[in-house]
Amino acid sequence: MKTWRRLTVLCVLAAMLIGTGVAAAQQDEFVFGLVLVGPKDDHGWSEAHYAAGEYVMENIPGTRMVVFESLNPADAPETTLEQVVDSMVAEGAKLIFTTSDAFELDTPPVAEKYPDVVFINISGSNVLEGEAPDNLGNIMGEMEWGKEIAGCAAALATQTGKIGYLGPLINFETRRLAASAYLGAKYCYETYAGKDPAELEFTVTWIGFWFNIPGVTLNPTDEVNRFFDAGVDVVISGIDTTEAIVEAGRRAEEGEVVWAIPYDYVGSCAEAPEICLGVPFFNWGPAYIQTVQAVMDGTWEQSWDWNPPDWEDLNNPDTTAAGYVYGDGLTDEQMATLDEFIAMLAEVAAEGNFALWQGPLALQDGTIIAEEGEWVDPIGTKEGDPVGIWYLPQLLEGMQGASTSE
Repeated sequence: MKTWRRLTVLCVLAAMLIGTGVAAAQQDEFVFGLVLVGPKDDHGWSEAHYAAGEYVMENIPGTRMVVFESLNPADAPETTLEQVVDSMVAEGAKLIFTTSDAFELDTPPVAEKYPDVVFINISGSNVLEGEAPDNLGNIMGEMEWGKEIAGCAAALATQTGKIGYLGPLINFETRRLAASAYLGAKYCYETYAGKDPAELEFTVTWIGFWFNIPGVTLNPTDEVNRFFDAGVDVVISGIDTTEAIVEAGRRAEEGEVVWAIPYDYVGSCAEAPEICLGVPFFNWGPAYIQTVQAVMDGTWEQSWDWNPPDWEDLNNPDTTAAGYVYGDGLTDEQMATLDEFIAMLAEVAAEGNFALWQGPLALQDGTIIAEEGEWVDPIGTKEGDPVGIWYLPQLLEGMQGASTSE
């Protein structure tokens, strides 16, 4: 009997040790999830996030990323965010990034379902508006600066005085980014090119989503070509994918003098480097690192983060949230001018303001949002009192294009 009891105890201890070993192994691995609205190799928005996930695994030992690509109405019409999250949590995810405003409404309910998991919705404002459960945060980069640089580059290059902006859907984010590009173009067209800003044509076309969905959105390839056919010689992209630079490259090969500025991903100029005027890109790596480490350490706290560029080293992959890489389509003189322009932006940023968002400024309907010398409020309110940059309710006076989808 004693022998049997001793064997039983040994077996129980062995099982406990084995179980402890498995648990320890699981604890040593930190799993985080990445939900992408597009494919991880789109050379745009989703690839920038996927690269950030890889950056985390390269820099924090013991981390493992699980990814769901192309959660959108075209590629996964019957798949819900909740189903994706269920799978990631079952795989051990303790942190999940939902990387699009397309997920902003659906992220709070799944966060409530899994209160022990941290959720980060990229580009949203749930926390800002007080509508987020305690385990949900928001992160966005201050891309307004990159779009101002893009607008400046376009103004320096254009020979026709016509710039096209290829926009996705219409919302607060897309309006403020298109408007930032316009402000950069208007400023540089006058200040550096020495031309009348009133003669600059800046036209925005919205396709209806972040990328092409056949039968649902306008075809971005067609819209880029409509721009060029109408005399536009620079197209700035605001969508997740690379149609603008691809089509500009094709037409340049046929002898046309055109340029393009892609978006989101640091390497997107590679689609047609010779006509690329640069790319304003998101660098999610530093914010991802900070978030993953805080969750691992148990120090994460809910926040709404609108992260700025590193003005000391604009394109530093370890520190900046948003940057601008020059393209081969820029001349040496244009690059020198952009250097000067960026230095001015940095000076204004150091004073706590968003450069160029200074009066006199008005919305498309003529509503004054800043008198002479006044700065537009960085945030504002969704109701427009006051009108701010984050919650920009319309495009700006001087821009051509719709401000709402109605």
